[in-house]
Amino acid sequence: MIWEFIQNQILGMKWMSTLIGNLLEKIGLDTSSRMGGSVQFFLYDVLKITILLCILIFMISYIQSYFPPERSKKIMGRFHGIWANCIAALLGTVTPFCSCSSIPLFIGFTSAGLPLGVTFSFLISSPMVDLGSLVLLMSIFGSKVAIIYVIVGLVIAVIGGTIIEKLHLENEVEAFIRKANAVDIDMDEPTQKERLSFAKQQVIDTFKKVFPYILIGVGIGAVIHNWIPESWVEKILGSDNPFGVIIATIVGVPMYADIFGCIPIAEALLAKGARLGVVLSFMMGVTTLSLPSMIMLKKAIKPKLLGLFIGICTVGIIIVGYAFNAFQYLLI
Repeated sequence: MIWEFIQNQILGMKWMSTLIGNLLEKIGLDTSSRMGGSVQFFLYDVLKITILLCILIFMISYIQSYFPPERSKKIMGRFHGIWANCIAALLGTVTPFCSCSSIPLFIGFTSAGLPLGVTFSFLISSPMVDLGSLVLLMSIFGSKVAIIYVIVGLVIAVIGGTIIEKLHLENEVEAFIRKANAVDIDMDEPTQKERLSFAKQQVIDTFKKVFPYILIGVGIGAVIHNWIPESWVEKILGSDNPFGVIIATIVGVPMYADIFGCIPIAEALLAKGARLGVVLSFMMGVTTLSLPSMIMLKKAIKPKLLGLFIGICTVGIIIVGYAFNAFQYLLI
């Protein structure tokens, strides 16, 4: 009962949905109508995600202040083999929220001489699974789905990085990165005031960058939730279509968003009858393989390695999607 209260009223903020619905009814807008329901969905999700966004970014950025790039590089350099991949994947959970922000760190780690497979484990993990996604997923899908999503995301990151390491593709990294000279700069340990100031600035910067995508994502979710017939979603992304996971993964790739923009779309699709694995595959495709991030990554690595990276992530996402579909009855 306590956990249900936390999940529904604190993380999910169901009280806010009720409050917004009551306010809309008082001004004469019928929330049971399509238009009224869309307005309620939009206002509720924008406010909920924005509040969670600011709180989570502040907390995660404060934690991140203990893991600047130089320290992260030293931590990963202490480990070898698959353990190095595991550490890199875990460090990815306390770094930026989208793939485009992760790529500069990936380039820096690679230039510093860290094993290629280790840096790729970081690159896969960073946008796909972070502490923010864990809390946000709990607020929508529940703790079981959220925890398993993060675990399988880390597994994909570790396996993907290990495969790339075994293939010895260092020459597939652009020469200007391989020949770069890394400079270690000893920096003073930040004070508590500086850590709090850093976290506050990260909230402001990330909010400015992410908020437009929240509006777009919630807008799309509101349309799906109230205007798209349930039969359409079930036909394309429901259990009757065995290719739903593949379709969702492919559709997600051209989009550019992060977990905060994907959540409302995923929430609406699931409510309309889409399978859980389909929804999560869509989210993974958007956050890990967005077209803008692939264009950025192409500047750093050659086509062969880029194709392998995309292939590993795509296959992993599709396998995870079908697994979630198969065990959906145990999770929600």
